[in-house]
Amino acid sequence: MQRWKIIIEYEGSQFNGWQSQKDGSGIQDNLEKAIKNYSKEDIKTFSAGRTDSGVHALGQVVHFDLKKESVSDEVRDALNSYLRPNAISIIKAERADKNFHARFSARLRSYEYRIINRRQPLTIDRGRYWRIGKGLEVDLMDEAKDYLIGKHDFTTFRSTHCQAKSPVRTLDDIQIKRKKDVISFKLTAQSFLHNQVRSIVGSLKLVGEKKWKPIEIKNILDARDRKLCGPLAPAEGLYFLKVLY
Repeated sequence: MQRWKIIIEYEGSQFNGWQSQKDGSGIQDNLEKAIKNYSKEDIKTFSAGRTDSGVHALGQVVHFDLKKESVSDEVRDALNSYLRPNAISIIKAERADKNFHARFSARLRSYEYRIINRRQPLTIDRGRYWRIGKGLEVDLMDEAKDYLIGKHDFTTFRSTHCQAKSPVRTLDDIQIKRKKDVISFKLTAQSFLHNQVRSIVGSLKLVGEKKWKPIEIKNILDARDRKLCGPLAPAEGLYFLKVLY
């Protein structure tokens, strides 16, 4: 039995999230179908993290076990062939230790959220950014994000449907950068709560619009009240960036 670790890129708008769905619309469904077509084996895949409907990935990590003997290039190319024409690509495939687990072996995960700050509607980039027409002050958002770094109870920034046992998480880093019209938010932590990144970005957006002062981020964090959170940023701007093991 061989354990395989693969790195996946996907455009999430045509899928109902990562997790397997009854109608087969999950990214996991398409991947497992491709693996079966290649290996003739019924297998189960395990990801580093679930992504919601519409969320993209540049470095999702998945592992699975195969009886079929193979080499890395063959696994990568065969799966990409069977995945066509879906917007899913296996970037890399490699053998992994039998104790490796895509989810539980992860030390840090990074997400990136992308905003285009312009009045004009999107065409080519539609579905890949959150377009915000009103000007955003990056310096104010950068000041506000410092209140979120570290170990906190993130109840305010947690979906009411989150299944995690505890709302406490340690947010290692947030970087906010602007390049012309594009504003990127990169968040790194060992693990995230459901909708945590999108909730944080939606709240920081209010700071950037000068509707909130930076200190308000600390106030709503300390309140531990989901109703005080800013708007949930749309899924289309979120990317699962990478995993460190």
